[in-house]
Amino acid sequence: MRIARFTTGDDPRYALVEGVPGAEELAVITGDPIYTTIQPTGERVPLSDDAVRLLAPVIPRSKIIGVGRNYAAHAAEMGHALPVVPLLFLKPNTSVIGPDDPIILPVWTEDVEHEAELAVVIGKVTKNVTVARALDHVFGYTVANDVTARDAQRAEPQWTRAKGFDTSCPIGPWIVPGLDVSDLAVRSRVNGQPRQDGRTSQLIFDVAYLVSYISEVFTLLPGDVILTGTPAGVGPIVDRDIVEVEVEDIGILRNPVLRR
Repeated sequence: MRIARFTTGDDPRYALVEGVPGAEELAVITGDPIYTTIQPTGERVPLSDDAVRLLAPVIPRSKIIGVGRNYAAHAAEMGHALPVVPLLFLKPNTSVIGPDDPIILPVWTEDVEHEAELAVVIGKVTKNVTVARALDHVFGYTVANDVTARDAQRAEPQWTRAKGFDTSCPIGPWIVPGLDVSDLAVRSRVNGQPRQDGRTSQLIFDVAYLVSYISEVFTLLPGDVILTGTPAGVGPIVDRDIVEVEVEDIGILRNPVLRR
């Protein structure tokens, strides 16, 4: 199952994405599936319809929790030791954009980089959950790009400005519930050229551990998003680039880059 959020010029709606690539349809459902039971309306819209615009499949009402240095090779390329516990940071929900929305480079940075990540969408109120029960609290998985102003990150001990600016959290193209994410490819490309190529099996702290650990710190709410970390190969993005982030069995998140 793939769950998309889309618009045809009216209010955003949710749909199940059905069919094969090139002939996919949006089977419209009622309400927000994170909060309500999925109920088809009977309406179907071709995904290829010119009026269809995919949106970020979730806009967190509460928070986005990022996990830093969760791949050993990425920690090494950044010159850091491996973390003993998950390194957490927050991104505001105003940082979220969807597929094909532009990443706007802030005027105050000259060094912005992409970070391809598996994203976890929480499905129920979660506090102090055990590792064994953690995945029961996950609604599904999507793709994210933890865009980072690297010069600001180097200059400031807190990462709020570096990782929380508007458009710094592309998410999409849809949510896939019930997926086994223990060993999926996580890749990025810029202008079609490969940059990152890792696997979720290389995570230092896996998804179940992250959900459990984070729930001891914050109460996780339905629609909260956890960014699980990025593999090695992060690199710069500049004006007019096209960035693609792909997670196996989920899809490709594509965004242009603009400096205004």
